[in-house]
Amino acid sequence: MITASRSDIGRIRQINEDRHWAGTLENGATLAIVADGMGGHQAGDVASQIAVNTFRDRMEKSAAKAGLTVEEGKMLIRQAIVGANDVVYDMASRNEQYYNMGTTIVAALLLDERAIIGHIGDSRVYQIAENGIVQLTEDHTLVNELVKSGQVSAEEAAHHPRRNVITRAVGTDAQVTVDILTTDLAAGDVLLLCSDGLTNMVSDEQLLRTVQEDGPKLSDKAEHLIQLALHAGGDDNITVVLIQADNNVTTEGVTTDDRT
Repeated sequence: MITASRSDIGRIRQINEDRHWAGTLENGATLAIVADGMGGHQAGDVASQIAVNTFRDRMEKSAAKAGLTVEEGKMLIRQAIVGANDVVYDMASRNEQYYNMGTTIVAALLLDERAIIGHIGDSRVYQIAENGIVQLTEDHTLVNELVKSGQVSAEEAAHHPRRNVITRAVGTDAQVTVDILTTDLAAGDVLLLCSDGLTNMVSDEQLLRTVQEDGPKLSDKAEHLIQLALHAGGDDNITVVLIQADNNVTTEGVTTDDRT
């Protein structure tokens, strides 16, 4: 696997509340996570950092064994995200300055040709293949609930004044439900993990065109996506992680660029 990641504060925000990580476990599996903190003065950046650190630590300890199965991977991702929720919620409960802080989480564990994805909130995973782009995750947002109930159309949802109100987050409640899904990967397929600072600014068509462009390295494509979001206004923090499946199950070219 080849991975590349970028994060940018954007043009409006004073703090980058996004956090991310991508790397390789001891068993050769690729692991990536994006967390978009919320709370502003209520320490969204603290929530997202705690969530990433907790998730990564638990997965590095539990998911690095040889011969890890998909079912085991699904269980471990769920447990790691629930564990992150426990730590963030406990911190928020015990410290007044962190009251009601929270974060989204989207994470991917790649085992050979299978990807296991866990998520809470409105950070997304897309799969980009030769035949197009598919959003794998479902946003946990008020507007998405309105779309599913037929109260608003998908077109109306894109510009709805409450489109950023999320219905599920890490750290805001003692108990949390984690969505888990799997997908098959062919050589050349790309997984895109991102915060809504990208998807609120850049269309699916632009995502597809940028990732499928011949020539640029994966890290250059990640940077191009950041620049597209900035050019469109950069209203929020923007974080991108790209993971490309190749014939050799190795990880190279891991890059980070946190501009805060």
